[in-house]
Amino acid sequence: MTTVTASATSSEILRHTGAFVSETLSKRELRQGLFSILRRSQTQTSLNNPLNLAVETLENAIFTTSPSILSSSLCRAEKLLLSHPASPLSSLLLSLIYSLCHRPLDSALSLLDLFQSDPSSARSEIAPTLFEELFLVHLLPVLQCLNQQRSQILSSLSPVTNGDCDEDDDYSTCEASVAVPCALSKMSGGQASELKELQSKYEEVVDENCRNLAKYFIEVLENKDGDRLMIPPSVNLKTTGKSRMLEYAQEQRIETRPRGLKRTPIWSEGERLGSSKVKSPPFYPQRVSPDVLNDHISALRLATSSPNLNSDSEIESSLDDNSAASSTSEFEAETEEKAREMSLLESRQRQKQKQKQPISAESSCSPDRLMADYENPVGGGKHTPPKDFVCPITSNLFDDPVTLETGQTYERKAIQEWLDRGNSTCPITRQKLQCTQLPKTNYVLKRLIACWQEQHPASVVNHFENLHPEAELNIKPVLPSTSPNSVISQANVDGTIGELRHAINNLCMSELLKESETAVLRIERFWQEANVKVDIQTMLSKPPVINGFVEILFNSVDPQVLKATVCLLSELGSRDKAVIQTLTRVDSDVECVVALFKKGLMEAVVLIFLLRSSILNLVELDLVYSLVMVIKKKEEDLVKMCIKPKTAAVFLLGQIIESSDEGVVPSIADTLISEAIESIVISLEAACAEERIAAIGILLRCMQKEGKCRNNIADKAQLAPVLESFTSASDGDRFKIVHFLSELVKLNRRTFNEQILHIIKDEGLLNTMHSLLVYLQTAPQDQCPVVAGLLLQLDLLTEPRKMSIYREEAIDSLISCLRQTDFPTAQITAAETIMSLQGRFTISGKSLTRASLLKRAGLDKSYKSLMRMDQLSNHSAEGKETFVEEEKAADDWERKMASVIVSHEFGQVFEALAEGLKSKHAELCSACLISATWLVQMLNVLPDTGIRGAARACLLKHFISVLNSAKDTEDKALSLLALRSFIHDPEGLRDLTSSTKHILKSLRELKRSTHLAFEMLKVFSEGQDSSSELWSHKELVQVNCSENGEVLSIVCFKDKIFSGHSDGTIKVWTGKGSILHLIQETRQHTKAVTGLAILSAGERLYSGSLDRTTRVWSISNEAIYCVQVYDMKDQVHNLVVANTIGCFIPQGTGVKVHSWNGGSKLLNANKNVKSLALVHGKLYCGCHDSSIQEIDLASGTQSTIQSGSRKLLAKANPVHALQIHAGQIYAATSSLDGAIVKIFSASNCSMIGSLSTTVEVRSMAISSELIYFGCKGGTVEIWGKEKQNRIDTLQAGTNCKILCMALDGNEEVLVIGTSDGRIQAWGLS
Repeated sequence: MTTVTASATSSEILRHTGAFVSETLSKRELRQGLFSILRRSQTQTSLNNPLNLAVETLENAIFTTSPSILSSSLCRAEKLLLSHPASPLSSLLLSLIYSLCHRPLDSALSLLDLFQSDPSSARSEIAPTLFEELFLVHLLPVLQCLNQQRSQILSSLSPVTNGDCDEDDDYSTCEASVAVPCALSKMSGGQASELKELQSKYEEVVDENCRNLAKYFIEVLENKDGDRLMIPPSVNLKTTGKSRMLEYAQEQRIETRPRGLKRTPIWSEGERLGSSKVKSPPFYPQRVSPDVLNDHISALRLATSSPNLNSDSEIESSLDDNSAASSTSEFEAETEEKAREMSLLESRQRQKQKQKQPISAESSCSPDRLMADYENPVGGGKHTPPKDFVCPITSNLFDDPVTLETGQTYERKAIQEWLDRGNSTCPITRQKLQCTQLPKTNYVLKRLIACWQEQHPASVVNHFENLHPEAELNIKPVLPSTSPNSVISQANVDGTIGELRHAINNLCMSELLKESETAVLRIERFWQEANVKVDIQTMLSKPPVINGFVEILFNSVDPQVLKATVCLLSELGSRDKAVIQTLTRVDSDVECVVALFKKGLMEAVVLIFLLRSSILNLVELDLVYSLVMVIKKKEEDLVKMCIKPKTAAVFLLGQIIESSDEGVVPSIADTLISEAIESIVISLEAACAEERIAAIGILLRCMQKEGKCRNNIADKAQLAPVLESFTSASDGDRFKIVHFLSELVKLNRRTFNEQILHIIKDEGLLNTMHSLLVYLQTAPQDQCPVVAGLLLQLDLLTEPRKMSIYREEAIDSLISCLRQTDFPTAQITAAETIMSLQGRFTISGKSLTRASLLKRAGLDKSYKSLMRMDQLSNHSAEGKETFVEEEKAADDWERKMASVIVSHEFGQVFEALAEGLKSKHAELCSACLISATWLVQMLNVLPDTGIRGAARACLLKHFISVLNSAKDTEDKALSLLALRSFIHDPEGLRDLTSSTKHILKSLRELKRSTHLAFEMLKVFSEGQDSSSELWSHKELVQVNCSENGEVLSIVCFKDKIFSGHSDGTIKVWTGKGSILHLIQETRQHTKAVTGLAILSAGERLYSGSLDRTTRVWSISNEAIYCVQVYDMKDQVHNLVVANTIGCFIPQGTGVKVHSWNGGSKLLNANKNVKSLALVHGKLYCGCHDSSIQEIDLASGTQSTIQSGSRKLLAKANPVHALQIHAGQIYAATSSLDGAIVKIFSASNCSMIGSLSTTVEVRSMAISSELIYFGCKGGTVEIWGKEKQNRIDTLQAGTNCKILCMALDGNEEVLVIGTSDGRIQAWGLS
């Protein structure tokens, strides 16, 4: 049979659903927790993306202040949800959306859809309060039935003596099984299985009834007109399996007599009954812990035992057969009346029970009656621990007991190890465990064990106490005061102690969370007001009380209670180490404190600070953001505690940033710089020295990882407290302070650096320089360079020409560290310190020494890049006068610093740097090279006192070695800069000249990069008797291509050589050593290839041919490919190209200009053109009559550079070759007028020089220093460009002409093509 309950009204339904929705919308953390729970149960992964988008849209709508944005966001989210299949999460989202749209009816309907689709989650995790208020009243018969069947199963257990139970109470057996958690261990495997099956079956019944009721409520809401009679659905009480069929007559009444069963705390029911591994959601609304709602922890902290659900609130109701037809108002009145009666009876019953459980003076939370069964176990001695207190695996007292679904209790670490070995059964019952995830700690059992240990302090020492013998304190009973106070005062004290004991009893033993929370607040008030804190501390420090506080942290959601609990635990922990040991015995306790802190309980930072030694890895807890929030908080907004929360936060943050991996520190530094850098700077003035040291460490790491913040730090920091900390700090903290100050004076403005140095020097209680000197004499090797560098900078503020013990000691220390080959770290630090003493830095604090030296060497790209970054980062508008002032200050500082370093012991630093240059450590060699180059280069501006000779003797060979062997062009340039300093010294020039042969090749390589190489080459050539030794060439390779006819054109591009032949063939070569490799040969032209040209911008090769076409080739790494063919309408005899045009000499007169887009025109039509050159939009024509014209292709204007000969009988004097190089025009003609090559200025067309030779020049190639002439007799003449003198002659053959020539990109290899089909290459030796 089934039971029918009273009907519900639409107003009642809307009131309850509206209250739930309103609370959800007002609490973001609650809302996010519900979303997380429903996401876990989502089975259709395809819905995740639209649902996540809907969640995000809803959140944006909730927090927006614009009505238009709110409306559009809600509309968009609604359409998105309605366009996808329905799910529990979409139902909840639609309910919230409709509520925001002021549609309460639709909101209620969507929420009830959730109870239809997923009743289990809806009633236990999503809306337990709504379930209790709206559904539960209809399900009372189901709960009554469940209690009866469960009592029948438990009745087979041996009864547990409980003096508090009434003899006639038919629930006393159930009470005994619940009151003592260890009784579960006596339960057989079959009984546990029956209980589990019973609960599972009845959950199915409740789910089915929930669906029916939700459908009924929906029908009630949809019946707007009220024209239909809505009858509540019948309650289905049928179950299957081993449970018998229960039938309740419809007229059966539920009794109102309160049961004698003792109520258990709702937050510990799981432990009392053994948390099931397969956590079926309870069908009575339970309290959800903050971890569920806010951290989305999958292991819900919900009471999983349902037998006591009805005992918490057994509501009596007398329902008639015709109760379905009774009026709603009568039903509600009757329900409220019986609820009040029920509440009154429960309150009296609790008072009666508590009167039977007085607290003793010795223990605040261990009633004797609860311990009676464990005092003298069967077969044990008087002080042998009860067997239920001992782990069956380890045989030790429990530290962290957990109760499995089988009812057996084990030590967490032991059972976890059992499961980790691959076991999946209970070690004792051998039952299969359906889930291997361990439940939470059995706090009730743990509390009982703690109470037993208090009564028997010397009886048992478990493994934890062996490791921590100091954990046990000798706690004495609270004695009455013997001070000569009045009787009234003593009575007040005794009364206070009595009230405190009562509060402690409520905290530890109350089954009501509200009572325990009230007890915490009362204890906090006693702690703040009472003058007997020593006695109070003794009472509160006992492990049972501490465990009671921890349970409050796990289950309370009241901010005031949580804050009071954390403050009390912090006060106790700061006074008693045993409290900290109690808290750290279970990892979950520490995790709970951390979770509360991350949720916004800022006071918890002090407790985490006290627990820090037990936290293995602070970095993994992700506390940075929460710590930053505490640091930013005003001190008056935080509770006054034993340790200031900001102090604890700064200390923890310093510990985190120092122990983090290098890859993590930049992200932490970014967070601190953007959020709290100024607040941390304020901590430099803190009264607590530890806070100051921690702040120094944080700021130091920030400057090292993101140096731009040092300007802000330098501007805000008060350095006097920092200097005061130096005198009393440990050696490690002293170095941290010195390192911090050293980083602080690496600003990008020299004047600011000197201001800070003056502050460091003058402020502080003691002489800063003297303190640094004393510390330098005892500091470790790797710290000495930093200390010496700061000391030397402070000393330089005074007159540098005066002798100073500080200066001598600092430089001696730097040189000594530089020579410590056994300590490479100290060597590198010393070399880098010397390098940074130049005094120029970027805005991020990086040394500009290398970049500024490269700028002086002619490689200013690096320097300009750094300066450009500084200008972009520095938003302050600095005027030109400020820049000039800063440069002058930097030059003065550099000169003074270099002077004192090189003058020490007559250049002793050069010997140390020379030794460093021999090191195998690349980092040390680089730093020594920069430092040595800087100091040697500065000798040019310092008075000559003979130190240059010492530097030359120590470093000359090393600089030459770097110049010849270094692979980095910048390193070569640095060594070249240093070598130039020796040229001005006659002895230095002599030594360099003797090594000319060793450095010529490197100078030639550098001549394209830096002007210093030109200067050096010029100096060496002037000192040579014959320039041929300086510019000697060696034949590299010769290839015979006579089968393809003459080599008419040749060009070089990157590492490839392209040659055009008279049979139309194009060959691609690559040169490696003394071998020329042919990598491709193609013949797509039908006639001779007379011109090759490279357009480097697009990596294109253009080939002109007598077959009247020009082909465009794409150049790849391995081959060339023809991508375009142009019909030139005429034979191509020479070819020059630009981006949009190509110019060539046709068969007749003039020059043709062909546009790649189509069309051509003839220029210089009255001249027979022999050679061409195209530069910057200007076309130069060398003609048959020896005339030269310049044509501006943009404007079409033409000018004459050289007039031609008009003699009719005279022999022709054509211009065979024409080249433009460095603003000069080189034209090669016949020797009729005595000058073979004439040189003109491209700017004014005037002749500025000429070269005379006896041979006829057919081709030319020009480099930065040399001019190559390809002559008719098969010779190549080499001329010096500067002096215009002949240097050497190369012989290619005797019966051939040099038709074409080309130089590689480095101007070191010359390639020629001859009329007899040979290709030859020479290189500078």
